[in-house]
Amino acid sequence: MTTADIALRAILPIAGWSRDRAADATFTGGTDPILPTPFRIGVAGASTIAAAALAAAALWETRTGRRQQVGVDLRQATASLRSGTYMKLGDGELPHRRNAIMGCYPTKDGRWSYLHCNFPNHRAAALGVLGVAEDREAVTRAVARWNAADLEEAIIAAKGAGGMVRTHAEWSDHPQAVAIASLPLLEIVRIGESAPEPLPEGKRPLSGIRVVDITRVLAGPTCARTLAEHGAEVMKITATHLPNLGYQEWDTGHGKLSAQLDLRQPASLDTLRGLIREADVFSQGYRPGSLAERGLSPEALAALRPGLVYVSLSAFGHAGPWAARRGFDTVVQTVSGITSRQAELVPGKTAGPQFYPVSAIDYCTGYLMAFGAMVALERRAREGGSWLVRISLAQVGKWLVDLGEVPTASLEGVPDEFDAEELARWSMISETPGGPLRHLRPVAQMSETPPHWARPSVPLGHHPAVWPMQSTA
Repeated sequence: MTTADIALRAILPIAGWSRDRAADATFTGGTDPILPTPFRIGVAGASTIAAAALAAAALWETRTGRRQQVGVDLRQATASLRSGTYMKLGDGELPHRRNAIMGCYPTKDGRWSYLHCNFPNHRAAALGVLGVAEDREAVTRAVARWNAADLEEAIIAAKGAGGMVRTHAEWSDHPQAVAIASLPLLEIVRIGESAPEPLPEGKRPLSGIRVVDITRVLAGPTCARTLAEHGAEVMKITATHLPNLGYQEWDTGHGKLSAQLDLRQPASLDTLRGLIREADVFSQGYRPGSLAERGLSPEALAALRPGLVYVSLSAFGHAGPWAARRGFDTVVQTVSGITSRQAELVPGKTAGPQFYPVSAIDYCTGYLMAFGAMVALERRAREGGSWLVRISLAQVGKWLVDLGEVPTASLEGVPDEFDAEELARWSMISETPGGPLRHLRPVAQMSETPPHWARPSVPLGHHPAVWPMQSTA
């Protein structure tokens, strides 16, 4: 049994399934290390993709009575954890460089502090706390006047994002890590009563299923993209005042409609509720409790639309002192000991903590969200009910670390990129409103319902906030 098989068998009981169901999934493509990191990112990506595919297969079995086989290539799964870097729109690459201020800096007390500055509002918060202009040398001097723990709290208080670099041992003793350790990887909880809902007619596992996606960045949008590749009709909702990184929207937008609604406006909020009333899944990535004042809590929406599957993503979970703290994949890496361990075994070109070479927590969280949503839909079809699927980046980060490390000697000479032939084999071209987009295709292989996207990525706000007529395709 491979490490990926073992990881998959540990995920499946979350759905109430026997571990034996993992026999329907086959892994190829070797094992970690695929890229230069001690963490088992390939196993993580492959097992979460396989879990989502098995959940789609379970829905197909509910429709037809037929099981199907799933295949996942571990190398291709690893590439999917940085799929945004492998896109080309028209004749040009889509830029995916991080902001120049973003990164780790030495502090007065001999530690390191990470500033997350990709979004303008978070960059402004960090610069405001430091009292300097957007200049890396000035930021370096300013950070050096702070103790790392004090700067961490000051930036969070200013509504920024970042954190003090910790070792794994330090993080294990932190109250938030203790709270996360008490939580499962993923929760699928019944939160309301409703009659069973047979799956709509259709030729794909999620045909006729509607998804409202108000998540941003990578993890949440990856969940909705995964549901779309199994046939769901996804409506991505964003707004003109919300910052975005551009290339990520092309990466995670495959298969989706895209509309804009300013949820600060009552009329837009009413339109959103109307979309949800006709939907099956609602996916959001706001901090726990922050949507309640807008009437978008799990309980409120289960009352609005009995039978709804509500998918909730947060950075640090719904328990513990950091439950309301904003965060990202890189922040979780920083505070939990991942960047310090990466630097120990794979030193970077510059001194200090290092990020692993993909966005494993983000993408794996998205695949697990999709897995949970599909499991909940299968339960709804069988027994009824409204369901809450709840997960956090930090829970997935703990799971990734708990998968263990590759033997240190195996890291010698590991290439930092895939070869061109592999990338070409894993890629496809979609015709988008912005021109031909070259990008990675879905990873999972399924014997009866091969995953694919029925729509190309589009610019944000390309569609009206109205569901199109249902199709059985």
